[in-house]
Amino acid sequence: MQGIYLALLTAVISGISIFVNKFAVDAIKPALYFTSVKNLAVAFLIISIVLATGEWRKIVRLTKKELGYLVLIGLVGGSLPFYLYFTGLSQTPAINAALIHKTLVFWVMLMAIPLLKEKVSKWQFVGVLMLFAGNTIVGGFKGFKFSQGELMLLVATVLWAVENIIAKKVLATVSSNIVTAFRMGLGSVVLMSATLITVPQVMQKSLNLNGQQYFLIGLTVLFLLAYTTTWYRALKHAPAVVVTSVLVSSTLITNILSAIFITHGWNVTLTAQTVLIVAGLALFSRNSVPTAKLDTSTIL
Repeated sequence: MQGIYLALLTAVISGISIFVNKFAVDAIKPALYFTSVKNLAVAFLIISIVLATGEWRKIVRLTKKELGYLVLIGLVGGSLPFYLYFTGLSQTPAINAALIHKTLVFWVMLMAIPLLKEKVSKWQFVGVLMLFAGNTIVGGFKGFKFSQGELMLLVATVLWAVENIIAKKVLATVSSNIVTAFRMGLGSVVLMSATLITVPQVMQKSLNLNGQQYFLIGLTVLFLLAYTTTWYRALKHAPAVVVTSVLVSSTLITNILSAIFITHGWNVTLTAQTVLIVAGLALFSRNSVPTAKLDTSTIL
């Protein structure tokens, strides 16, 4: 149950983060610059935690296979998908972006069942469908346009699904803080390198940011740090399918924030969506099935 509780906490953080990031990505451009600065700050914070707690000593005892997994996580999960996601988000309606990102659970399920030997009961699958259906009935969705932005979001989501499979493997033997440090550390190096090449006068741009932009960066940094640390802890204690399924419920939090601060109201559509998400989450959580013991000797 610890993994499910951590996944619920991650969903709450994600729901708030999605709400805040939409404002941030519109206020701080280009998306690559915003993503790079934010991820670099998170990398600095998590590496500081690893150093302060003494966990850095565990790094020297990592096997070559574990190091290989961690490098893959940094490249597959911490760099390219962030650029693709936030660039796509800046070009795509928020509801379309949210729906594409919520397909993460299906991509993880497709990979976790054969590769991690995870099991999904028929009632769990119904619960996942209810969770996803709850996201599709939100007002404002006018269909997918199959645009470049939507394609970027889809590729980013699939890459994050691959990262989840690799992370589940390595978390069996490696600290979640170390996994997070590699993900954000290596990923931010790649992103910042791309930023230095494509965005001229990065330092000057940073000095010219106004107070609101600095505030938004700081806020998104804190949420990303909280998200990554709780996410990997949840993944360490629960099956990948369970964690990603619970994450779908983050839409509830985003909707509540939107109702309070943006629309100042609640309607029938949001009520129906809430009922579907809560019912789907309850159905999924109450019908868990045993997962085969993870074999850490094989990968992808």
